[in-house]
Amino acid sequence: MDFINKAKGFIDQHDEQVDQALDKVGEFAKSKVTGHDAQIDQAVDKAQEFTGKGDTTRPAAPPAAPPAAPPA
Repeated sequence: MDFINKAKGFIDQHDEQVDQALDKVGEFAKSKVTGHDAQIDQAVDKAQEFTGKGDTTRPAAPPAAPPAAPPA
């Protein structure tokens, strides 16, 4: 269990490098498996969303809608 916590800590501290590595893995997979580029890109994007506390690739959350005014 200690290994898992160390791995999570490393990923949190080095998010940008982990995301770059995932990009390289995706490019390698696309070079070996033809016709599945969209699925590989989707898998890489999903993996990048789960790495690091301050994720560098996760899209920004849309702004919250203002509360609706009560009826008059």
